[in-house]
Amino acid sequence: MANEEKLIEEFHRMWDAFPGMARLINSRHEILAANGIAIGKGFVPGVICASVATANAHKGCLLAKTLQEQKGQFDMPNEKLIRGWLPVQGREDVVVHFSIALP
Repeated sequence: MANEEKLIEEFHRMWDAFPGMARLINSRHEILAANGIAIGKGFVPGVICASVATANAHKGCLLAKTLQEQKGQFDMPNEKLIRGWLPVQGREDVVVHFSIALP
């Protein structure tokens, strides 16, 4: 459990100031941690990420590909949004998922 707490602490240290949504998500799509922007949109720890917003918002999710390849992925579901999935070193079952709207 201490390792999980440290992972969450490190996530917050790196991602709380990010100007978009950032979530720490496990292979079961459970949100382990989220920055304030993501929490404000309903992405709270303990929730399955796909249950937030609409199912269409999660279309094209690259979490499984990121976990399988252990390589960062990104997409642009529209011209104003970039989404990314980053593997967490030393944790083959966890990714950081971020999204940021372009001005």
